[in-house]
Amino acid sequence: MPEKHFYEQKQYTKDYLLPYFQKNINEFHKKRILEVGCAEGGLLETLQSIGMDVCGVELSQERADLAKQKDESLNVLVGDITDPNLPEILKEKFDVIVMREVIEHIAAKNAAFNNLDKLLNENGFLFISFPPKRSPFAGHQQIGKSFLKAIPYLHIFPTFILKSISRVLGENQGYIDEIKLHYSTGCTIREFETHCELRSFIPIKKDFYLFRPIYAQRFGLPVIKLPNIPILREYISFGCETLLQKRTL
Repeated sequence: MPEKHFYEQKQYTKDYLLPYFQKNINEFHKKRILEVGCAEGGLLETLQSIGMDVCGVELSQERADLAKQKDESLNVLVGDITDPNLPEILKEKFDVIVMREVIEHIAAKNAAFNNLDKLLNENGFLFISFPPKRSPFAGHQQIGKSFLKAIPYLHIFPTFILKSISRVLGENQGYIDEIKLHYSTGCTIREFETHCELRSFIPIKKDFYLFRPIYAQRFGLPVIKLPNIPILREYISFGCETLLQKRTL
């Protein structure tokens, strides 16, 4: 599975992320890049292969080790974006910070955004994507083995009911606990926007999806966007994708 993730990251970067950044960030190829939650390093390896200056922070030692196995020249640090010492450890700022499908797993969001602010250069860009907390699969129930993985809004049902059903269906013992944990640390779009406003992260491009671009690669589904309607975007959108720029107001 980690091998699969690495190659998926590489392909997604080539097919979608790199063209996206080149279109929306002037002289992107000259920028210094930090990826928070870089996993197996597919994005970093792809950007570095075209001569870009990249760095990654990854919470999992195992995933960081795999990134180094794939390309020992990659600069990948095992660290936590909520660690107040992280800016001092990295000892530099970046022109672009990429944070994909990470913020919804972080409980201490204020600490994470404080570090993003400290690590990003003035007029630098921040790219964040995540599934909204109230969206149909915010519990990441798709990791299951039974038909439960296809049930939207599963995470809002009472824990004792879900555990009883999951046992009958042969799900892993910690399946429901993991779903509830993902839901508890999730991030609503409004909460995300508030954190950005407090740090003067100004949105340059914001998109909401029923079917996200990654679904085209994984499942062959068409990319379908949704309008920016407050309630609709929180409960129906499978993904929020935003490019922001740090500006002094």
